[in-house]
Amino acid sequence: MPRLVLASQSPARLATLKSAGVTPTVVVSGVDEDKVLADAAERFGELDPADAVLVLAQAKAEEVASRLEATRDDADADADGQDTATDVIVIGCDSMLEIDGTIVGKPADPETARERCRSMRGGKGVLHTGHWVVDLRDDDTDGGTGGTIGSTSSTTVWFADIDDDEIDAYVATGEPLQVAGAFTIDGLGGPYIERIEGDHHGVVGISLPLLRELLAELNVPWRTLRTS
Repeated sequence: MPRLVLASQSPARLATLKSAGVTPTVVVSGVDEDKVLADAAERFGELDPADAVLVLAQAKAEEVASRLEATRDDADADADGQDTATDVIVIGCDSMLEIDGTIVGKPADPETARERCRSMRGGKGVLHTGHWVVDLRDDDTDGGTGGTIGSTSSTTVWFADIDDDEIDAYVATGEPLQVAGAFTIDGLGGPYIERIEGDHHGVVGISLPLLRELLAELNVPWRTLRTS
C-alpha cells in the first residue's frame, strides 16, 4: 500500500480524506505563493484562476516531493518526523474563489471579510481547486511510475442573501479570515450556501472524485489507500 503525503496544512482537506478512509501524513510546503504566481505570469502571461490554482498546487507538491527525496538516504529522516520517499504519493492542492472574473483570497482583516461577504450575498462565484500528484514510489519494489499529473476542480457556489447582522456574527467567529473566499461549506458558513453546481468536495478544498481519477492514471487504485 503506497503512503499518501498531503502537502497542505488545511484541516478541511485532511478531514475530507479521513472521512473517505484515507489517512495521509501532512508535510506542509514552504513555497512563496506570490513568487510562484509572478514567475508563472512572466513565463506564460496572465493566468486565469483555474490555471493559477493548478500552478500553486504543482509548486506545493513538487516542493514537498523534493524535500522527501532529499531525505531518502537520511538515516535520521524518520526520527525528524519526515517520511522517506520510497513508497510515497504526494498531493498538493490550492483553492481560489472567482467572482465576476476576479480572484478572491483570504480576507486580511475582519472589515475586509465583512465587505467580502456583503459583496457575495445573493450572488454566486466559482471555487477553483487545483490538484497535483507526484509519484515517488520506487519503480522496482513499489510499482512506481515516476509520474506527475494534475487537474483543477471548479464548482459554482450560490450565496444566500443574508443581512448585515448575520454577516457581522459570522465574521466575529473568525472563520472567514482563515479560508479562501471568506466562507466555508463544511463549517460555520454552511448555512449561507444555498446551492452548488459541481463537486461539493472541491469546495471544501480537495475533490475526491478528481483525486481518484488522477491516482488511477498513476496506477494507484483508490482502494489501496484506504486505512479504514
